Amino acid sequence: MAELTAVILSFLKAIGKYRWYAVVISWVVAVIGWAVVYKLPNDYQASARVYVDTQSILKPLLSSMTTLPNLDQQVVFMRRTLISRPNVERVMRMVDLDVKTSTAKDHEKMVDDLMEKIKIVGTERDDIYTITYNNPNPKLGKDVVQSLLTIFVEGSFGGKKQDSEKAVQFIDDQIKSYEEKLAAAESAMKDFKIRNMGVLPKAGSDFSAKITDIADQLSQSKLELAEAEQARNALRRQMGAGADSSASSAELVADVNPDLDARIQALEKQLDTLRLQYTEQHPDVVAGRRLLAQLQARRKEEAKNHKRGADPGAGYSPMLQQMNVALSAAEARVASLRARVDEYNQRYARIRAQSAAAPEVEAQLAQLNRDYQVNHDNYQKLVERREAAKLSGDLSSATDMLTFRVIDPPTVPLAPTGPNRPRLFSLVFVGALVAGLGVALLMSQVRPTFLSQAALREVSGVPILGTIGMNWTTEQKIKRKRRLYAMGASVFALFGAYGVVMAAILIRPAL
Repeated sequence: MAELTAVILSFLKAIGKYRWYAVVISWVVAVIGWAVVYKLPNDYQASARVYVDTQSILKPLLSSMTTLPNLDQQVVFMRRTLISRPNVERVMRMVDLDVKTSTAKDHEKMVDDLMEKIKIVGTERDDIYTITYNNPNPKLGKDVVQSLLTIFVEGSFGGKKQDSEKAVQFIDDQIKSYEEKLAAAESAMKDFKIRNMGVLPKAGSDFSAKITDIADQLSQSKLELAEAEQARNALRRQMGAGADSSASSAELVADVNPDLDARIQALEKQLDTLRLQYTEQHPDVVAGRRLLAQLQARRKEEAKNHKRGADPGAGYSPMLQQMNVALSAAEARVASLRARVDEYNQRYARIRAQSAAAPEVEAQLAQLNRDYQVNHDNYQKLVERREAAKLSGDLSSATDMLTFRVIDPPTVPLAPTGPNRPRLFSLVFVGALVAGLGVALLMSQVRPTFLSQAALREVSGVPILGTIGMNWTTEQKIKRKRRLYAMGASVFALFGAYGVVMAAILIRPAL
């Protein structure tokens, strides 16, 4: 602690040696600083407050019919983009500041200065925004705030209709594009169906279902054919039995070979079974038909060689005639069913031959249908969006979705808001004192002197035997006292000048 006290005392002594330099420097810095602060121009703050009402009764009424704009987001965007370079340049043109710039550099400097001084503050919850601008010219500041307020209000309506028209135009272009895509897809689908007409599946089914359907129809037709042949054979047996049992025409009945008929019936049953399993081109089916044809030809040959009875009227039995008619009908039905079976066999063979290419055709058709459906769905959605966009544009342009209420119009207070001269004068005064003391301390370090025996002993390393005091004469004492009085008066005058300056600035009326 003693060492710190000694250091402080040595610094004070060193400063005291060059005290007049400290006083002069303090006076010079104070006077110059106060003059600069006094010459600073007054700063006036122009301000305006506006309330943005984003609540509209049309929101709940039209929410399900169209897309309503996000008004809160729109207001936030307007607030953040109000102090942009295009808007600031527009403000300069509105208040005729652009005519004061002669070069591009001056123009850019003025734009940057405006962007720095214009402030927009407010809360998004309350939707109350304050626009402020500081300028030495109160009228210019008021005009700038009024221009910004105008741009802020007009910005909510100017771009609404234009944005809506651009959206509708974009959707129209997309609709035309999708119309062309739909036309191309329909043409491609038509050509594809023409090329693959026989291979395409029915609506709601695929190729395997088509094969299964034809196979079922073929099996059903074969079953009906077998039933018809059985009915026909039964009629033939009844006719043969009736001819044998008739007493009046016993001699007329032809010799019937029961073994041949049994072989024919057994062979027909065997063919029916084979047709259910194989096609008509199968070797077993072909051999069975050939054998059946031979047996039937043999039976016809035997019928031709049969000798009729002596009674010529025996063949005219009414019952026999009815049975002949029924047999003819049964033969006709068998023939028609056999033709149907042959047709289904051909269809089945043809569709089995196409079964290799059918999956690829179905896959291509599914891809064409999928692409067409996607384009069709997008087209329908675009048409709906276009109508919604038109309604939204009409809603935004024809109604006031945003309502601006100016709470405080642009005003400028009579008293300037800056600069804060009392604080600046105080800072200048403190700076002057620090500058004076600093200069005195610096000079003491540049031109050092020994102020004590300890300092001399420490530097020289030689022991000090003693000191001799200064013997001031009466005249020297008077001069010394005068210097001290002058020193004190200078310091008190400096503080007094600071007090006068502060008093003058506080009681001066605002210009």
